[in-house]
Amino acid sequence: MTGTDTRRFPRRGISPITWRILAVNLVALGVLVAGLLYLGEYRKNLIAAELAALAKQAQMFAGAIGEGAATASPPEPQSREQSLVPTAARHMIRRLVEPSGARARLFGADGVLIVDSRLLFGLGGLVQIEDLPPPDADDHVLGTLLAVYDFVVRLIPGIEDIPPYRETPLQRAADYPEAVQALNGEPGRAVRQAPKGGLMLSVAAPVQRYKQVLGALMLSTDSREIDAALYDVRIDILKVFAVALTVTVLLSIYLAGTIARPLRRLAEAAEGIRHARRRGTAIPTFPGRHDEIGELAHVLDEMTEALWQRMDAIEAFAADVAHEIKNPLTSLHSAVETIARVKDAEQQRKLMGIIQEDVRRLDRLISDISDASRLDAELSREEMAAVNLSGLVGMVVDIQRSTAEESGPQIRLEAPDAGTVTVNGIEGRLVQVFRNLLANALSFSPPTGTITVRLTRDDATVDVEVLDEGPGIPEGKEADIFKRFYSERPAGEQFGTHSGLGLSISKQIVEAHGGQIWAESRRIDSGAVTGARFVVRLPLGAR
Repeated sequence: MTGTDTRRFPRRGISPITWRILAVNLVALGVLVAGLLYLGEYRKNLIAAELAALAKQAQMFAGAIGEGAATASPPEPQSREQSLVPTAARHMIRRLVEPSGARARLFGADGVLIVDSRLLFGLGGLVQIEDLPPPDADDHVLGTLLAVYDFVVRLIPGIEDIPPYRETPLQRAADYPEAVQALNGEPGRAVRQAPKGGLMLSVAAPVQRYKQVLGALMLSTDSREIDAALYDVRIDILKVFAVALTVTVLLSIYLAGTIARPLRRLAEAAEGIRHARRRGTAIPTFPGRHDEIGELAHVLDEMTEALWQRMDAIEAFAADVAHEIKNPLTSLHSAVETIARVKDAEQQRKLMGIIQEDVRRLDRLISDISDASRLDAELSREEMAAVNLSGLVGMVVDIQRSTAEESGPQIRLEAPDAGTVTVNGIEGRLVQVFRNLLANALSFSPPTGTITVRLTRDDATVDVEVLDEGPGIPEGKEADIFKRFYSERPAGEQFGTHSGLGLSISKQIVEAHGGQIWAESRRIDSGAVTGARFVVRLPLGAR
């Protein structure tokens, strides 16, 4: 993306964040409703209750048939052999099952079908009766959706493993395991999948007389009532789901709006600032919000203000650099023009000295400017580590003592004896700070003076004080001396010896370490100035 890119963020009907929030909420709600619609345990309970009711009916019907439709064969009273009378059994079964609506089949002891309540004997032969389902007055759409749901559920392995119901033209007890079980003297039951959908429930009970099994009575019914009960429950669930869906969609849109709209405003404001040439675009801060969006807005606003301040500082720095370089260049230009016209050797020698001093001043100034301009980037790249501050200060003092002139000021170190003082920092940069402060103190102290470096600490911070016996700091200039290119030099010092960047660089380094640096004049009780006091305060590191 180039600097001339004028792309803006187009407004959309629904933001991608809104779609994502809707999708997450709807998937969770859909999974919950799908699980509720299954109603597996509820369905099993209904099936078990229906089978229990059928079993009771089968036992009563079988008992009645055993008493009323059985006879001895041969008819001699002494015979113990019993058998069922088909005609009597047929009439009894039709009267018994007519109120219940169930289908009854009676198998003889040999497994042959004797009676089927769905078959009528007429003049034209057998007529099969089949109950038609009631007219469908329900919602076809919901019914279709629920049918598709049931079909998908049946495809899942292990969810439903129900055998299909098959009926042969010539039925025998062997076709139905429950009937075989009843012929063996034990009641049986089975659940099968009907060909046209739904379930086929059947129970079988032995028909006995004097404990002799004469046949098996099998009662069967479909699952229409169970399906209707499940359908009603599912409709109620879907009604609740519709309400929950509406509430979920509205809340999702509201939630997404409280996130997407502020982010969109922040993005548009950031885009406007990126293309702005002045501070005309402000970051919205959303003062009424006390959440992460509000925090982000405040942080972006503070970051933007910091960037503007940094840009102002860069512009001011560039202007100061131009001004500081212009002075020696003007002097150098005047000296070069003058030396060409001067014939006196002594004057030429003086002018050459000026030129050399200006060149050295430019070289020193450019070196300090280069160091100051790279400082921020280098501080951000270098890793901080534990630094033994007491040892570092002692080393700087020892180096300064060894390189100082014998006739110059004396340097004294006052450090606590309570072990090592450790801070988190960049050792080379901290050395630069204390060397700058000592060099500044040496330049202002009288030859017979004493410079004291004092190390004190408390529970959270450590202070390094540099005390000199010079003229002190001019009144009201305590903050100005840390500005770039500010130079308040002692009387008699050659002009241009210092660039005025040392204390500014020291302030940058200390603040990058999370510390503070300040200066003040030292005074006695009478108010007289006895020197200057520079203090560097740094947070203690982990012990």
